[in-house]
Amino acid sequence: MHKAWGIAIPGLLLVGAALLRVADPAPIQFARNFVFDNFQRASPRVYDETLPVRIAAIDEKSLEKFGQWPWSRATMAQVIDRLRELGAAVVALDVLYAEPDRTAPAAMAAALPAGAAFDGIRTEMTKLPDPDQALAEALGRVTSVVSFAYLETDPHRAVAPLEKKYDIVAQRIDVNAAAEAAGFAIGSPYYIASLLVLQRAATGIGAVNAGEPDPDGVIRRVPLVVQIKGQLYPTLATEALYRAIGGNTPFIKLAGAPGAFSFGASTGAAKMRIGQLVVEPTSRIQLYLYDTGPEPRRYVSIADLFDPSFDPNRIAGQIVFIGTTVEGLKDIKATPLSPSMPGVEIHAQIIEQLLSGQYLTRPDWADGLEFLALIGFGVLVIGFAYRSGALSGLLLAMIVIIAAFALSWTLFKEHGWEIDPLYPAATTLVLFIATTTINFLRTEQDKARIRGTFSMYLSPAMVERLAEKPELAKLGGENKEITVMFSDIRGFTKLSEGLDPQALTHVINAFLTPMSELIKDHNGTIDKYIGDCIMAFWNAPLDVPHHAREAVRTAVEMRRTLKRLNEQFAAEATAAGKEPVKIRAGVGLNTGIGCVGNMGSEQRMAYSALGDTVNIAARLESLSPAYFVDLVLGETTAADCQDFALLELDQVKVKGKAIPIRIFTCIGTEKMAASNSFQQLKPAHNRMLEAYRRQDWAAAETACRECMEIGPERLRAFYTLYQTRIAEFRADPPGADWDGVYVAKSKTG
Repeated sequence: MHKAWGIAIPGLLLVGAALLRVADPAPIQFARNFVFDNFQRASPRVYDETLPVRIAAIDEKSLEKFGQWPWSRATMAQVIDRLRELGAAVVALDVLYAEPDRTAPAAMAAALPAGAAFDGIRTEMTKLPDPDQALAEALGRVTSVVSFAYLETDPHRAVAPLEKKYDIVAQRIDVNAAAEAAGFAIGSPYYIASLLVLQRAATGIGAVNAGEPDPDGVIRRVPLVVQIKGQLYPTLATEALYRAIGGNTPFIKLAGAPGAFSFGASTGAAKMRIGQLVVEPTSRIQLYLYDTGPEPRRYVSIADLFDPSFDPNRIAGQIVFIGTTVEGLKDIKATPLSPSMPGVEIHAQIIEQLLSGQYLTRPDWADGLEFLALIGFGVLVIGFAYRSGALSGLLLAMIVIIAAFALSWTLFKEHGWEIDPLYPAATTLVLFIATTTINFLRTEQDKARIRGTFSMYLSPAMVERLAEKPELAKLGGENKEITVMFSDIRGFTKLSEGLDPQALTHVINAFLTPMSELIKDHNGTIDKYIGDCIMAFWNAPLDVPHHAREAVRTAVEMRRTLKRLNEQFAAEATAAGKEPVKIRAGVGLNTGIGCVGNMGSEQRMAYSALGDTVNIAARLESLSPAYFVDLVLGETTAADCQDFALLELDQVKVKGKAIPIRIFTCIGTEKMAASNSFQQLKPAHNRMLEAYRRQDWAAAETACRECMEIGPERLRAFYTLYQTRIAEFRADPPGADWDGVYVAKSKTG
């Protein structure tokens, strides 16, 4: 395992963890909720009995007094009148009366059998008071709020329309803010509402939905408004509070509105005002439930209201919710502190939070902070564990985890902010384990590498193939198209004469190591090292699409690497007070059919390439000094790189070949080819070669001078070469049958 994997694998894990956090799937939300629920259990909101919110409970005691539920509307009218007498500021019904009272005299009269015997009774019964009307009149005598509920599906029956009591105003710049706010609020096109006669009599109407539970069934966010068919409506708690405190019409300020800075984004609600109270809800216009748990002091049994000894001060000036607490009546919810809380108590808790200013928030920057903490902690632990060892890394990981939870707890206690410490902390621990494990495996692998030193002479790809198919370890090969590279240090003999053995070894290793890495990084196979020369090829043993391009791209990168290497040598020499070593290298590339496979004897073999393609590649490398360039390509290699910055050098006959070949150089890849300088150089260069080959020496000389003016400095010697040739041919013309081909006179040319 390469040393870099100690960083790469944990780094990939960190990237994966970051992407997972951005996706924020349900398990991560569940873990985050687990932390915040436990924070609430450790420090719940303290119930304040002085807050003017009470619940008139339909409890077991009340059922014993008034009979089985549902009660007659006339009975409920008595309850409301009693609350008015006791001085309730607002009465809010967490009971949905969507259908006429089944005990109404008119309904019972209609159910009587037909016939003259019942006509008189039927007539008398229709004259009796209507309990729905009685309830409506009771609602009209007190500030009251009736209910509606949004539904997930169509109720498939006629429902009373919603009569708006006021508009909830939404504010943002240059948009249809009300419609946009409705888009953020939870809700549904479907609903069921209290009878129209009750709506018209009441002061207001509000949604009784306590919110959408999380996947674990727990209510953690309670809406302040809901949307029905694109229109905003208050919830029961919001409407009851507004009717109690009065003031301006409630409004919602969306992100991007004045005073709601959001970097120009439209991310939902930023603030909401109810009367003179201002709250910062979630983007979906909800409030986090800061739970106290069940609190008996909130409740007053409806049965007790009619006790002559009842203390009116318990109701006077209070916002009173009427709701059920009996489990069989199906209004039981799970909250962070209770698995079975009556839904009406959630409405009461929301008003308590709004009046006291004690509510939880998850700031809009929380996700960003958690993401930065995840990346920062991860990078810190990976780097520390990688460099300092397991014990130091474990100590740092523990410090990071403890600090994350301590900071999160402090922010929760002091500000009510919900900032998740668990996911960054858990990721930190996983990264520490991964880094430590990789370091351990690398150490063990290093020991094994010492025992198997000679295996390094085989390419990694070949080792893998041999491991999978041992039968490949035999003599023989296959013919396939390959691109062959020869890279050689120029003037190596002179260089070696001026250095002692240790310095020479350092220079050679410093050159061969990064060049070899580049070849392997670009899917090449290193065949062998011949002194200061590297032989490599592409497209064997594994197929490499566009292998010629990969080889040329590698050669260009080698040029840049050599420049950095010479700068390093210069810095080392300056520091040591010595003469700097400067390496110059040439590269030859040729593409064609070669024989590749295991070559050698039964005792020793190596995966190698043979053939004419290999020989020509070696000849091309040796031509680079003659043309004063560091890279020479064969014609087939160049054909696969037409979008690179290629320049034709010449047509030559290499030693041992009768057919001339066109040779090229590459001064850069796609970016260089698209540059203005190269776009000017290439046409002038081509004009020079065309004029040269048709023996138009004046035109060739003019084009050559133009190339020297606009071309890069490293091509000046090449164009000087052509100026010399042109001058020689002017003096001694080559003859009419000359084809422009240069004949290399030696084995290296």
